[in-house]
Amino acid sequence: MEKLLKLLESDARLSVEELAVMTGKTPEEVAQRMDDYKASHIINGYRAIVDWERAEVARVQAIIELRVSPRRDCGFDEIAQSLAELEEVDSVMLMSGGYDLALVVTGKSFQDIALFVARRLAPIDGVLSTATHFVLRTYKRDGVRFGGDPHDERECVL
Repeated sequence: MEKLLKLLESDARLSVEELAVMTGKTPEEVAQRMDDYKASHIINGYRAIVDWERAEVARVQAIIELRVSPRRDCGFDEIAQSLAELEEVDSVMLMSGGYDLALVVTGKSFQDIALFVARRLAPIDGVLSTATHFVLRTYKRDGVRFGGDPHDERECVL
């Protein structure tokens, strides 16, 4: 059912009936598989990918690199979980390379994010250093291109 996951990932608004036709399964089988995916956390939510710049909403996003000291017996997991609880944090990822964790953070202004880093993030026990990179423009996110007129790839069959 990898095909079902790929279809849902590309368009979560497809109906169970449409997904059944596209996968060659019955609607009942598709619905059951989707329920199973949700229960086992293979599917963790459904969402729209919004171009906030085009929507003219005041919003700033930053990618923050963190070097942290792993904790005994739990490594990076405990600090990553506590960072994930912060409302400003959209994503937390364990990384290889020059830093340990990458955060994607959203605020209303550059100052909001700077204050978040200085007052809430940097003082956390185990955070050794941070590097903040402000997102100036998004061209593509989660496989979806931004900035141009939407392109409809459907074909008209007569």
